[in-house]
Amino acid sequence: MYSLFYWLYHVISVSTVCLCLFGNNGLAGKMKIVEAPNTFGINNNILAQGNRLQAKVYPSPVSGPAHLYRLAGKCFSLTESVYRYEFCPFHNITQHEQSFRWNAYSGILGIWQEWEIANNTFTGMWMRDGDTCGTRNREAKVIFVCSTQSKLAQVSEPSTCVYSLTFETPLVCHPHSLLVYPTLSEKLQKEWDDAEQARYDGLLTEQGYENLLRVIFEDAGFLKTQKVKVKLPEAAVESETHNSLQKCNEDFQKQQEEIERLRALLTHHNIPFHTQPDELKGARTTTMVQHLRGDTGLADPR
Repeated sequence: MYSLFYWLYHVISVSTVCLCLFGNNGLAGKMKIVEAPNTFGINNNILAQGNRLQAKVYPSPVSGPAHLYRLAGKCFSLTESVYRYEFCPFHNITQHEQSFRWNAYSGILGIWQEWEIANNTFTGMWMRDGDTCGTRNREAKVIFVCSTQSKLAQVSEPSTCVYSLTFETPLVCHPHSLLVYPTLSEKLQKEWDDAEQARYDGLLTEQGYENLLRVIFEDAGFLKTQKVKVKLPEAAVESETHNSLQKCNEDFQKQQEEIERLRALLTHHNIPFHTQPDELKGARTTTMVQHLRGDTGLADPR
């Protein structure tokens, strides 16, 4: 009896192994590798809830040069030392430690917030409100560099919790590819022109001019707004109205009328006076505006 049971057990075991081998070999030719869905740098949904990265804020809307919009929805990875970095333009930047430590770091270095703008040029993409780092949040600045292909080329940490990334792409190889003025609507371009003229005419200080430019860039969605919506006292509202560009233009017109009256008075009494020809003044204004807007373009990388 014992020999019979032992023989049956042996037969069943061999049959089971054969069936498993046949099943594996039969399905091997039909197996399909499925890529993980694009998670924009945030961990995949198949991970445990406790392992997912939690963003503190939502990304800002896509903005800037229209030809860069095609980068939205894509991610670019770079592995340096034991860290893998993932840059998702207009979304976020993440860092993942490639080690078997029980507390290996995996977190968010920054969420897309706004552009950095200088001299009519988009000089960098700021990712802020990343994971907490001491008393502050992590943040990163992405610099765009001309290259033959789009890739994340370099990552560094110049100061604690502040990262610098170099992103190479052929999308910025044209000399005018990162100019700000051409990306504005006609209305905002007109506001910039008026501010330029008011500064030249002496109606705006440099600080006032920079403040007006910031408002224009905020309205365009390039910068995060710093406006605080509060109900101001009537005196404050009147003061704010007086400082508006429209009010400045009205005051300028009144000053011009007063100058004409004084000129007539001086002429009547045969008192000489000096002035600058309007033609020369207009030519100088046009040249200055073109220079400040960077219409001559950046240096040709070739």
